[in-house]
This record gives sequence, C-alpha cells and structure tokens, in this order.
Amino acid sequence: MIGRDKRRTYWRVLKIDRLDPSELNIQEDSTTYTECECSDLLKRIHEGNKSTGGLKFITTCYGIVGFIKFLGPYYMLLITKRRQIGAICGHTVYAVSKSAMIPLPNSTVQPSISNAKNENRYKKLLSMVDLTKDFFFSYSYHVMCSLQKNLCNNETGQVLYETMFVWNEFLTRGIRNHLQNTLWTVALVYGFFMQAALSLSGREFKLTLIARRSRHYAGTRYLKRGVNEKGRVANDVETEQIVFEDVPEGIPTQISSVVQNRGSIPLFWSQETSRLNLKPDIILSKKDQNYEATRLHFENLANRYGNPIIILNLIKTHEKKPRESILRAEFANAIDFINKNLSEENHLRFLHWDLHKHSRSRATNALILLGKVAAYALTLTGFFYCQVTPAFGCEGYLRCLSSENMENGNFSPQRHSNYDNKDADYLEEELSGDNNDASNIANGRSVKSLMFQKGVLRTNCIDCLDRTNVAQYAYGLAALGHQLHVLGVADNPKIDLDSPLADDLMGFYERMGDTLAHQYGGSAAHNKVTLTFESPSNNVTFAMVWI
Repeated sequence: MIGRDKRRTYWRVLKIDRLDPSELNIQEDSTTYTECECSDLLKRIHEGNKSTGGLKFITTCYGIVGFIKFLGPYYMLLITKRRQIGAICGHTVYAVSKSAMIPLPNSTVQPSISNAKNENRYKKLLSMVDLTKDFFFSYSYHVMCSLQKNLCNNETGQVLYETMFVWNEFLTRGIRNHLQNTLWTVALVYGFFMQAALSLSGREFKLTLIARRSRHYAGTRYLKRGVNEKGRVANDVETEQIVFEDVPEGIPTQISSVVQNRGSIPLFWSQETSRLNLKPDIILSKKDQNYEATRLHFENLANRYGNPIIILNLIKTHEKKPRESILRAEFANAIDFINKNLSEENHLRFLHWDLHKHSRSRATNALILLGKVAAYALTLTGFFYCQVTPAFGCEGYLRCLSSENMENGNFSPQRHSNYDNKDADYLEEELSGDNNDASNIANGRSVKSLMFQKGVLRTNCIDCLDRTNVAQYAYGLAALGHQLHVLGVADNPKIDLDSPLADDLMGFYERMGDTLAHQYGGSAAHNKVTLTFESPSNNVTFAMVWI
C-alpha cells in the first residue's frame, strides 16, 4: 500500500505479507519518500516480480477501516469513496460513500476452507453493516471527542481509538499494535452529523449537531434495554451542539459547544417482543439490590463529564395499569440509595417531568415549561466557549488553553443541592418569568474569558427516542441562545419559540431523532408528540409535531 499526504509531498509504504493467510503480518517502511522516489520504488518492485505478474493496481482508498478474520484468511476493509459533510475549525469531516473488503492472501496460497459455507455466511453478515449510513470520520479532528475535550486534553493515537465512540476499535487493533501508530487507519464514529449555515439579524454562523453512539452494550430496542453489569446502558448517545461564526483566515475563531446525553434507564429491565402487543409489559429484575450497576453507570458519567449529573426522567408518573411508573419508582429508589454514599456537592440531581401529562393537560405551554427545566439544567452545567486559531492542530491544543487561561476560566455554574430527587413540576414556580438564573450565564462578558461545561444533562424516557428528542431540543434551544450571545451574534440570550431560528434548530433535532430511531428501533421516530404553544408576541398558536 502507498500512502501520501494531501499536498503529495510525503509518501509512505506499507507492506502486508500475503503468503501466510492465517497471520496478520504488517510492516511500515520507515523511509519517507518523494513522489518521484516512490514511483521509482514501485517500478523496481514491478520489474523484480514480472515472472509472477508484477504489480497490479487494486483500488484507491481513503483509509483502512480494519482487518478481520473469520474461519479462513484475513480481509482488509477499506474506504474507497468519501464525501465531505462539514468542517470544524478548518478540519474536514467526512462520511463513507463506498467501502470494500479485500482478501489478503495471494491467489497462489489461497487456503482451502473446510467450511466455506459458514465463511461466506459470516462475510455476508459483515456486509450487512452499511458503512455508508451514519458513519463519519476526520483525519485531523478528533471527532470522537467533544470540542472541550479536544482543546483541554492532549490525547492522541491509540488512546483515542479506545474511547467508547470509535466503532472500529477492534478491527484496527491488529494494525495499531503492529505499527504502534494510527497513520493508516481512520476512526469511525457512528451516529449523526449535520452542519448548516444559519443567520440571525444578518450575521451568519455555522451550527453543527453531532450524535455519538456508544459501541458498548449496543443493540436494537427490545434486545438491549437498561444496564449491564459494567454500568453500560443501551442506546447511550452523546449529543454535541457546536456554534461558531465564520471569520476571515488568520483571525481567531470564537466557538462554543454544549454536550448532553441520553441513555436507557440504568436498571436491569427488559420487554418481551410481541407483534400483537404494541406496549409489551416491562419486566424489572431484582438481581441488583444494591444498585451496583446503576452506581457504576453514573460514576462513568461523572468521569466523562464531571459533576453535577442532572437526570431528566420523562416517563409516566401515573397509569391505570402500572408499566412505566414501575421503573420510575425503582429509578428514584436507586438514586436515593446512591446519593447516600456521595458528598452533597456530587449528589445526582434527579428531575421527574411526565411529558405525556404536560402535553395533554397543559398543551399551550408544555414546551415553554420544558424549556424552563432545560434552562435550569444549563445553569448547573454551563457550556464551553473559547477562541481558537484557524485549523488548530493536535499539538496546539494545550497552547490554546494554557494553565493561566485555565485558571481564569469559568468553572463555577450555580448549584442547588436541595434539588436532588423531586418532581420537576415544582420548578415551574421557581423558574417562572424571564429573570431566572439561566439569563445570567453569559452576561457581562465584554472581555470574554474561557467558559467550561462541568457536568451533563442526562435525559431518558422508555426508548430514549421520541420524548427524549423533545427534551433535547428544548435544552439545545436554551443553550443556543446563550451560545450566540457569548459569540456576540445575539443581543439577548433567549430565543423565542416562534422565531425562525427555533424552527431551524427543530429541523436539526428532528433529523437527528429520526436517524437515532432508525439505528435503535429500526424505523423513524413514530410516536407523535404534539406540543402546542401560544406566541406571546402575536397570540398565534403553533403546533410542533415530532414524528
């Protein structure tokens, strides 16, 4: 294999032994060639192997996805076509347009597989994983990490592949161990990526929405529910909303991001699939009386995002036949049990907010009230803001956030320790009006210092799809106002629900919701949640339908 940089300045050679089909033997030529030197090398190799056919061009590729072995030889997985789907600070992000699986052994040493039928069956199963759907990557930006992690951490290479959001970690393990580098491979993230240019009052900015699905405890609805023994939950997805204003080259870019999380209720529970029963019974296991797996899950969240962890639980409170409410009660018990062993500062903040109840009994202001709950969560976690130079490189991360700047950054969102485990309805009076704490997040920043997110909002319903999409949109809208305010694009940190910008953002979250629903449930989001509200400015009633 021949690899080169974008400018065709540096050329490298990778040698793969094709004579031993049972082993993966890879060597990287330590020499860096020019284009002419590389061409001469290939000519010499071709001349030296003319008796066996010489060199034969196979394909152009844009990265190695990995190597895999079933019952017979190794296969190499390649990206053969790509398409650009966005860019972050000058770093291009791509989606896979086409891939190929190439057997490694030379035809002269092709092994005879005793069970060729099973070999072909495994190959067919692998080919069913469509890399052209919802996988994305970047050569120069660590797209598996949030913007804040990219700028605050200096992790590179092997460590990044071991994160929970790199889906080809196992496939690349062999070549990474052989070469001790990641020059030839690409790290694939699975989820959702959308970027578009929007405008407010004549000023354009880029909005990016990223969803990163965890590779741990992965699987479809009904097959994967709840938590496993290691604290990994089903449908664990990190959502990041990035906002920046395009500026001329050479001028520092102001950029902001906010991260939220969704995941299945971290208890041992399941549902039996049935074509006749659209709402199968929920089976709650009692095998984890001390909630150890639940504790591990929230410990993992705290390690990833810091504290506080705010849990927004959207499931039903009261039902004629107890179903969701069974999980609600047990989830509350688990949080109370875990909080007994945590310091008051690190208590899990547990908010119940029955979305079905609010959308039916008070449809005119359900989304407004949910927005107030989201804004409250934003006051606890804050969001990330900084200035970066165009096309910053990995080596520039720590220079961008020096120790002096880190000390001057805002790590201190307000905390309310008495809001640990309550129904979120009580927040309606606390957060009524426009003068709540959320409006003070980014005020008074004519001289803008670094801002950091510390903690995360974790939202769940039963499937973590339809209702969760609504809540994540509300949080995204609350954050977007503050992001645009700190960037200087907006004069006011609040975005009205009837504004065109709110409608634009809804389009992003609808697309993401449908994509995540296809991945976890096998179809687009299908339970309609209609939230109607009245515009305070013109008393016109709007209906938002989440499909």
